[in-house]
Amino acid sequence: MRGFTAIRSILSRVTLLIVAGMFLSACAETQFLIHTAKRVNQQQTEKSEGRYKVGDPYQIGNIWYYPHVDYEYDETGIASWYGPNFDGKPTANGEVFDMNELTAAHRTLPLPSLVEVTNLENGRKIHLRVNDRGPFAKGRIIDISRQGSQLLGFRINGTAKVRVRILAAESRQLAAKAKGGTLLAESGSPITVDKLPKANVASESLAPPPGADVAEAPVQIASTVTMESLESPAKPVVTVAPGAVIMQVPVVNTGIYVQAGAFAQFDNANRARAILSPVGDVKVSQVLINGVDLFRVRLGPVANVAQADMLLEQMIGVGYPDARIIVDNM
Repeated sequence: MRGFTAIRSILSRVTLLIVAGMFLSACAETQFLIHTAKRVNQQQTEKSEGRYKVGDPYQIGNIWYYPHVDYEYDETGIASWYGPNFDGKPTANGEVFDMNELTAAHRTLPLPSLVEVTNLENGRKIHLRVNDRGPFAKGRIIDISRQGSQLLGFRINGTAKVRVRILAAESRQLAAKAKGGTLLAESGSPITVDKLPKANVASESLAPPPGADVAEAPVQIASTVTMESLESPAKPVVTVAPGAVIMQVPVVNTGIYVQAGAFAQFDNANRARAILSPVGDVKVSQVLINGVDLFRVRLGPVANVAQADMLLEQMIGVGYPDARIIVDNM
């Protein structure tokens, strides 16, 4: 009887030890899972936000680029888009590129920045978050995600005449957040960054300039419009999701030009025209830029982007490596 009691006592203790071990193991596993979940969560957050980056000068294809902070950036030119070959890969500031988000690549703007991109061919305008470097094809000023190109209506064509303008206040907020700050003082007025600007679409109505062709006003509808319909320039309906409307502005007649440079001295501009005369009908025009008289040497307007690319290569080949494709009013 004593032996049986002793054995039962030992079994009870073993059972208690096993139960306690299982409990501790479960607790440890739970803690591990919680810790892992937090770590994954943190990594995803870090990946989505990236880091603030301006960067050092860099060289691609014998061309030097100089990243810098420029909250007055405003440029017209040719946009392209990128998608499947880069989807899921890291961007220049450590984010993960998602071709279905509203993002873009720029050669020199701070990362991240928020820009307003207008398709000058159909009047559509959206906001994009710049988080990558590029494009590195000559004659392009911005590379846009596939989603952005669809909303702007040029995914099928591949390129479009655009105006790119930085949104200064929003970009300062993005920079402050990416640097880990919570408050940014500018000219005595603090800008809080608890709620960051998002790359989205909104509506805006502008009065058309004198003599401009006016595009149809956007029509909001309750249901989501397919990307295929957005890619058709004949479709004025641009609602893509509840509360998201592409901006629609008047379309102004613009042309594509290839510019060799802008010179302070007329003699230098005239010499460039003579050198470039075999390329085509190069013209010299006087312009006032920031209070300075300059003589720009350009060819155009040309028929399309393909022709502009060809002429750009020819200009570079005869000794004008800084030649570029620009878009200007006709």
